[in-house]
Amino acid sequence: LAGLLEAVRGETGLITVDMGPARLDWAQIPLAEACDTLHVPMTVGPLSDGVATNMGNPHITFFVSDAEAVDLAALGPITEHHPMLPQRANIGLVSVRARDHIRFRVWERGAGITRACGSGACAAAVASIRRGLTDRCLKVSMDGGDLTLDWRESDGHVLMTGPVSTSFVGEFAGDLALERFS
Repeated sequence: LAGLLEAVRGETGLITVDMGPARLDWAQIPLAEACDTLHVPMTVGPLSDGVATNMGNPHITFFVSDAEAVDLAALGPITEHHPMLPQRANIGLVSVRARDHIRFRVWERGAGITRACGSGACAAAVASIRRGLTDRCLKVSMDGGDLTLDWRESDGHVLMTGPVSTSFVGEFAGDLALERFS
């Protein structure tokens, strides 16, 4: 749904993906009602005052003092299904470590806690920048590794740079694949 994304391999072997522009209007997220996406009026337990962003899919980012201390397994599914999020959303927790570094944890809608989320890292970076907490280029540390994010001022595109690797390899038995996908 986000469309075709351009990826380029750099000289160091890292891959940079142009994730396109961050969508920031409440209707683009989408949210259930018109509001300032920099301060979304919803609270779930200790999570409040989130920042909504659409990076091809909806995200809401909450700033917390310690992302590790929040019970994301308990709060993620409740927040994902909040009435303010009619299409549900990925739930991000951010702790700002420096002007050029944030710690990010994510609950992905329909999947639960994941080790990394590229679009979520982009949304977290944009939220941090919009709040004035970080610079436009920063490192995002996730359980699955680090990415470098750059929210270009010139066109609003978010550039995501990081390593690539194979997560797994699998095979479908011929008959099983035909039964499941036909």
